[in-house]
Amino acid sequence: MTIKTMQRLAAFIFALLVCLATAAQKPRHELKKNLRLSASNFLAYPGPGGAVLTPSPKDKQPFYISHYGRHGSRNMGSTREYDYAYDALRKAGEQDKLTPLGRDVLARLSKIRSEAIGRLGDLTPLGAEQNRDIARRMMERFPEVFEDDATIDARSTITPRTQLSMTNALLQLVAMNPKLRVSCDAAYSQTYLHYVDKELAKKIQNPEGKKAYADYCERHQCWQRPMTALFSDTAYLNHAVNGERLNYYIFRTASILQNAEARKHITLYDLFTDDEIYENWLVQNAFWFMGYGFSPLNGDHQPFSQRFLLRQIIADADSCIQHPHPGATLRFGHDTALLPLVCLMDINGYGQVIGDLEQLVKKGWVDYRVFPMAANLQIIFYRNAPHDSDVLVKVLLNEQEATLPLPDKQAPYYRWADFRDHYLGIIDAFEQQQEQ
Repeated sequence: MTIKTMQRLAAFIFALLVCLATAAQKPRHELKKNLRLSASNFLAYPGPGGAVLTPSPKDKQPFYISHYGRHGSRNMGSTREYDYAYDALRKAGEQDKLTPLGRDVLARLSKIRSEAIGRLGDLTPLGAEQNRDIARRMMERFPEVFEDDATIDARSTITPRTQLSMTNALLQLVAMNPKLRVSCDAAYSQTYLHYVDKELAKKIQNPEGKKAYADYCERHQCWQRPMTALFSDTAYLNHAVNGERLNYYIFRTASILQNAEARKHITLYDLFTDDEIYENWLVQNAFWFMGYGFSPLNGDHQPFSQRFLLRQIIADADSCIQHPHPGATLRFGHDTALLPLVCLMDINGYGQVIGDLEQLVKKGWVDYRVFPMAANLQIIFYRNAPHDSDVLVKVLLNEQEATLPLPDKQAPYYRWADFRDHYLGIIDAFEQQQEQ
């Protein structure tokens, strides 16, 4: 090896290390600029920002949209999620064990709790607004799909927040074009919208994976300082309170708050330093990866829980593209379907297999980029005429162009035939393996 070759190799290795270090730091910097990102799946939909779409290929125009969207902003779903921290501080306050900060936090928790109790799991006004805005931008970006009396077929799970998300989106579309032919449905029979694979779920609870996650949480725990600041009696905190659990529930309440009306005058993020917010997020990020990403720690196949949804998306598209003006298929569901679907499709690299939780951030597995409240996946179909067999597709994740593991000569545009063959192929291979 010549000296010049060695120098080039050394320069390449250095550049690679710099890239890895930058990738690892990016979420930390993003969270420092915007603390709300630490909310993971509780993040209020940030919108597409200034994302600019790549112009359509020559002589092609959008003619059909296949969509899967998570419901919009909601409250937490159980009284325990609001009561745990409130009750712990209330009991301590009754025994005069709180600092002035602790009493102030108790008062804040009481106001947050009062707004949510009675509306557990419900879509908030912000959630309704998010779905209207997404529908509006969809029509503005792809007006050809929604021309004249185009057909809009909408489906949702039976959960009220998903039904209301669907309703708000449809109301917006019809307000913009009253000629649209709209149908909508929410039924138990549409299990593909949120399928729970119990056999795959069992594999998450394997001893190796549980230990790896527990060890990871132990390495990143940071509850002592913020929780100690709430109590005037450290002995009481150590013996009467589970500080780690209290931190968990206060941080969850801080996270969900951005979706509620109370966000306009209350915050809980001031209890935590930037480093503590980052460490709390790391634990949540690993939790979601363990449940829905590809890893030997969880049985390697968790994203295949959404194989039925992906099959349905392909089948619906195969049917719709036979029509001259098919319109759009809109589906409304949940984060626990959208996240594994994104992983199964390996969108933006989220299908990579990772065996070390400490490598998640370095490898770009960052949960808040995938499934905030009102998260959505839009597959836009392009052709030049109804008889054009060379159909192209473009995928938008949260209204921003995304990459797929397909031949990319025209990326972000891909051939529908390649899309179809690739994903049906991996689903078929998985199902054949399961039968053996």
